[in-house]
Amino acid sequence: MNLYKNLLQRLLALPQALRFIVVGGAAAATHLLAVGVLVAVTGMAPLAANVLAFLTAFAVSYHGHALLTFADAQPQGWASAARFFAVACLSFGVNELFYAIALHRLHWHYFWSQAGILVLVAVGTFILSKFWAFKARHPA
Repeated sequence: MNLYKNLLQRLLALPQALRFIVVGGAAAATHLLAVGVLVAVTGMAPLAANVLAFLTAFAVSYHGHALLTFADAQPQGWASAARFFAVACLSFGVNELFYAIALHRLHWHYFWSQAGILVLVAVGTFILSKFWAFKARHPA
């Protein structure tokens, strides 16, 4: 347990942008792994696999951002989760649109195009998360 607390304290000591990158990297890795497994093992179409991968990675992303990236804002339960889900869905919509273009218009490899798109979409996700989804709410 001390190892966990020590790691958590070290992560919380990082600047917020680095915490976002750590959590986002974990969520992106989860997303990419899920897409890769679903396409390679089940033969699922990449765009369909991307939907399931998004839902899987959302859990990693929300909990990581609530506990690390935006911990200072003290996210409040379902309200923060709902706002972040809205941000994540918007980001996913942009992701899916770019992914469809990369796959069907540009004929790029499904795995590498998804990796690049995840990085591009992360910037918008950070801004919306910081200034809306996880914004500190002060009682009136």
